[in-house]
Amino acid sequence: MTTPPSAPWPGPLAGVRVLDFTRVLAGPAASLALADLGAEIIKIEPPGSGDETRNFPPMRDGESHYYLSVNRGKKSIVIDLKSDAGRDLARDLAAKCDIVVENYRPGVMDRLGLGYAALSAINPRLIYCAISGYGQTGPLKDNPSFDIVLQAMSGALAMNGEPGGLPTKLGIPLGDLVGGINGPIGILAALYERERTGRGRMIDVSLMDGLTGMLGYIAQLAFFTDEEPQRQGSQHPNLVPYGIFPASDGSIVIACLTPSFWGKICISIGRAELAADERYDSLEKRRDARAEVNEIVSEFTRRHSVDELVAIFTRCEVPHAPIQGVREALAQPQTVARGMVVEVEHKALGRIPIVNRPIRFVDAPQPAPTAPPVLGENTDDILRDVLELSAEAIGALRKNGIVA
Repeated sequence: MTTPPSAPWPGPLAGVRVLDFTRVLAGPAASLALADLGAEIIKIEPPGSGDETRNFPPMRDGESHYYLSVNRGKKSIVIDLKSDAGRDLARDLAAKCDIVVENYRPGVMDRLGLGYAALSAINPRLIYCAISGYGQTGPLKDNPSFDIVLQAMSGALAMNGEPGGLPTKLGIPLGDLVGGINGPIGILAALYERERTGRGRMIDVSLMDGLTGMLGYIAQLAFFTDEEPQRQGSQHPNLVPYGIFPASDGSIVIACLTPSFWGKICISIGRAELAADERYDSLEKRRDARAEVNEIVSEFTRRHSVDELVAIFTRCEVPHAPIQGVREALAQPQTVARGMVVEVEHKALGRIPIVNRPIRFVDAPQPAPTAPPVLGENTDDILRDVLELSAEAIGALRKNGIVA
């Protein structure tokens, strides 16, 4: 008798069910991380338009690039939470879930009867993660927040841009995406705690707190010097040479983080004697002579192409990188080797490429994630399989506009 092949390993959170009230970016990024780890994500969307990002252009065959980017591996159910019956359905689902994630303004879920107090009374083991711009407390808690607002309020925006110029927002929406980092960290810690206590808890994730925490050594620099850190563009406030240097056909990044790398840079540019030059033989001296050092390196790099510099710096073990566009980065050999782009079957679009999950488990590969769902794609399945409703009951909910 032939032994049937074992089922693919879905991930370490297999069997964990998440009720996802999130929309736009910060919240969906958090539930996306849980989906990547194997959790079942039941995403509740409102009738008609669904998650707001379903309508963010550019579109293809009615599907938005934005929605596709943060909703792989999830299931979509359409429930009208403005109705009593819809809220009852949501509470019934919460009773059968391990985790709730939401990113409404503080107080909204409580007014719907779907806040932590109400849902934990039904399911004491429930872990409830509320993600908001400023958190559940403080004078700004009720203010609307968007990525650029959070970057401005946290100090991150002030640090980004060229010296003497206007601040520039980060190219990626880190103000929102920080919720996709800190939310899952708190949730996973609470899951671990629940194994000991048997009870869940509420987690308060503030996006501004997250960006403030990411200031890192920049914040400590301000504490140490009692001065406002200044924009350095692509350079480092204390490390030289560090940043973008000109090539004959473009530019290249060089990063000198330690004294040993300074010696390797000197060798690579044909100036080995500079490693022992007392004008540049410490981090502090190179920082104070930033313009001179950068010009010495630039004088060499501008005479060579990017490809030539990559070959030279690779041979000399100098930390460097060519500056790649997004399309080039997605197609580069390292990205391909790591399987970071996969094709999935989308119900409306057919075969489409998406970014793969970024966390891997050695000797335990997960299958490719499922495609982001079309609006309400899994409504009947969830009502039947999770709530065990009959076809007649589901039909009645549809007829009354409670689900779609």
